[in-house]
Amino acid sequence: MAKRYSVFVFGLLAYLVFLFTVLCGIGFVGDLSILKNVDGGASTGLGSAIAIDFCLIVLFGLQHSVMARPAFKKRWFRLIPKPAERSAYVLFASLSLLLLFWQWRPLPVAVWALPKGLPDLALEDLFWVGWLGVVLSTFLISHFDLFGLRQVYLYLRNIPYTPIPFKEPIPYRYVRHPLMLAFLIAFWATPHMTEGHLLFASGMTMVIFIGIAFEERGLLAAYGESYAQYRRQVSMIFPLPRRKQ
Repeated sequence: MAKRYSVFVFGLLAYLVFLFTVLCGIGFVGDLSILKNVDGGASTGLGSAIAIDFCLIVLFGLQHSVMARPAFKKRWFRLIPKPAERSAYVLFASLSLLLLFWQWRPLPVAVWALPKGLPDLALEDLFWVGWLGVVLSTFLISHFDLFGLRQVYLYLRNIPYTPIPFKEPIPYRYVRHPLMLAFLIAFWATPHMTEGHLLFASGMTMVIFIGIAFEERGLLAAYGESYAQYRRQVSMIFPLPRRKQ
């Protein structure tokens, strides 16, 4: 029983770190200065700033993609209980993002800067729409399964884990990855785009599309023809009318 409680506490702590990371991420991208923002911090030379920031994005991308691969999980299960695997993934993803926020080097030269007015307010509102979409998208599928809490809770109660069945809530009928679309909106919607923000948004966009490619391979393996048909009918990232077969 002690092991079950330990796994549950680990999953809960990983989730709390994730929530803290999300708040830091909103402040970082939105220049809200919760701890640090994308244009804050000590400046360095242009070349070193680009190199450091690029390496931080690559590090997060590698963690985000490699730890989700079946071959990695097979080795990972030898070190941790299987119910804690998702929580461990969430924890390491959060830590890699916190490292990125902490070590990010600003590139404050403006790419665009909209004057105060309707376009400025529209982009600020769109930024919050993106983050709201991030939260809603997770709850439309299974928020607590996605971030590992369901797995550790079932393990605590000694209930066998059952995978979440394939389903299509409303946004998923028009785009296969509304969560990733919401992140893209949140990253790009800003009335004041600096070179550093542009590098962050571009790098994370690359990570998102690479992650989607790997994720869809896993979904095809898990759900077979039902997901293959869904992929043929529904757009990947841009909302479009459902294609008829």
